Amino acid sequence: MGVVHRNNVRLEGRVGGAPMVLAHGFGCDQNMWRHVWPAFADAYRIVLFDHVGAGGSDLAAYDRAKYGSLQGYADDVLELCRALELHDVVFVGHSVSSVIGVLAAAEEPERFARLVLVGPSPRYIDDEESAYVGGFTREDIEGLLDALDSNFLGWSAAYAPAIMGAGQPAELQEELTNSFCRTDPEIARHFARVTFLSDNRADLDAVSLPRLVLQCSDDVIAPRSVGEYVAERIPSSTLVHLRASGHCPNLSAPDETVAAIRDFLQP
Repeated sequence: MGVVHRNNVRLEGRVGGAPMVLAHGFGCDQNMWRHVWPAFADAYRIVLFDHVGAGGSDLAAYDRAKYGSLQGYADDVLELCRALELHDVVFVGHSVSSVIGVLAAAEEPERFARLVLVGPSPRYIDDEESAYVGGFTREDIEGLLDALDSNFLGWSAAYAPAIMGAGQPAELQEELTNSFCRTDPEIARHFARVTFLSDNRADLDAVSLPRLVLQCSDDVIAPRSVGEYVAERIPSSTLVHLRASGHCPNLSAPDETVAAIRDFLQP
């Protein structure tokens, strides 16, 4: 079984153009980029895919041991890049896929040109010892995961509006809810535990590529302190505070998101 089938890879944009790989966040799929990628299709070869367990991916390929850490997903990204012979990749990762992109670039930095990290968080849980503010206490995360374990559909309906952001149109909140609900519940529960309990702060130092950090306002998943932490950790980072609220600017504010990425990619 090839990676193209396993991860439901779709190619768009300019044949022969520099590759732009877009990776979706937890509970989503490649459809979440539909308002963003067309803006780059004239200059870039667009590579869209679904993480195993999401969208049109092959659910039979899910391996709890492999995907017991975010490195398993990063390995998939690298396998995809090798299969398609991609080099000088612009990697655009949303939410947890930001860290997945960092891990992939740390493993094979020669494959990547730039990283765009949308709402990244290397650790969601506060760490009093290092004065790191991730936005959640361990009790918060355990409560979130317990709610997800006990009633996945109810969790999706309750959390999706908050993740999308207050004041966002009801149709966007509904779209995110439905996206969560389309994800295989068993895989989603495992992916959530891996995502929210990971600590990848040390991995930020392993990548020196130019990176853009896009920080939304009023983001309940990755607050301002986290975006600033990621940007300050590496001197080559550019931090942009978006006017968009919530955690999904690729859906709620695609024009602003596109403009920030385009400015970053200007030679």
